[in-house]
Amino acid sequence: MKEKTTAFRVVDALLLCLTILPIVCGMVLKILFTPPAEGIQITGALIYFEVPMPVQNLVITEAQVNAWLVMAAILFLCLYLTHGLQVKAQTKRQIFVEWIVEKSEQLTTGNMGDYFLGFSPFVAAILALSAFSSLLSLFGLYAPTSDINVVAGWAILTFILITYYKFKAGPVQYLKSFGDPVPFLAPLNIISEVATPVSMAFRHYGNILSGSVISVLIAAGLQGLSAMVLGWIPVVGEIPLLQIGLPGVLSIYFDVFSGVLQAYIFAMLTMLYVSGGFPLEKYMAKKAKRQARKQAKAVQ
Repeated sequence: MKEKTTAFRVVDALLLCLTILPIVCGMVLKILFTPPAEGIQITGALIYFEVPMPVQNLVITEAQVNAWLVMAAILFLCLYLTHGLQVKAQTKRQIFVEWIVEKSEQLTTGNMGDYFLGFSPFVAAILALSAFSSLLSLFGLYAPTSDINVVAGWAILTFILITYYKFKAGPVQYLKSFGDPVPFLAPLNIISEVATPVSMAFRHYGNILSGSVISVLIAAGLQGLSAMVLGWIPVVGEIPLLQIGLPGVLSIYFDVFSGVLQAYIFAMLTMLYVSGGFPLEKYMAKKAKRQARKQAKAVQ
C-alpha cells in the first residue's frame, strides 16, 4: 500500500473530530440548559424551545436533539471508516468495514431470506442508531431511546414497511391474511397488527428507561448509606465511598450490555415482522402471471 499522504491524514483527523464534535455539542447543551438542582433527580428530556404551530406547538426536546447528534456522529464515523477504500483490502480499517458489511448481510439473509439482501444497510442502520443512542448515557447525556416518542417513530416506520410488503401480493391477499388460519380470528389478528408497533416501542423504551432509573436510584441509595455509615469520620465521611464500584458495574450492564441487546432485539423483530408478513410465494406467483400476460400480448 502506498504511504498515506499528508492530505489523507488531515482528512482522517478532520473526520474523527467531526465524529466526536456532536457528542461534545450535546454535553455543552446539557450544561447550558440543565437548571441547578440539589441531589439526584429523575426527570424526562429537557425542553430546549418550542416552535409555534397552528394546532399545537412543536416542542424540541433533548431527546430529539441528541438523536440528530447521534446520527451526525454515525455519519462522520462511516465517512472515516470508508475513507480511502480500495478494490483489495490492505488496511485494518477496510478489513473491519468489510467484516461489518459481511456480517450485516449474513444477519439479514439468515433471518429474512435472500430476497431481502438489500435490507442489510437498513438493518445495520437500525443497530447502529439504537446502540449508539443508548450508549449516549455513558457521557451523561439523555439517551434518545429513553424517550417513547423517538422509539415510537422507529416502530411506526417498521409498521409501514410491514404493511407495504404485505400489500405487495395485492390488497385482496392482504385482507385475506387477517383470516388466517380461520376467519373468526380476524378481530384478534387486526388487534395484533395494531399492537405490533406499540409492543416494539414500549419494549425498547421500557428496558432502556428502567435501567437508567434503577442505576440512579441505587447510586442515590449508596450515597445516603455512605453518609449514614461513614458520616461520623472527619473528611472521609463527606466522600460517598460506597458509591465507588457498584454503580460502574451496573452501568456496564444497563448502559452497555442492555443497550446493545435491545438494539439487536429491535433489529431482529424488524426483520422477522417484515419477512414474516411478506407472502413471497404468492408474490412470485403473481409476478410470474403478470410477466406471462406481457409476453402473450407481445406475441400477439
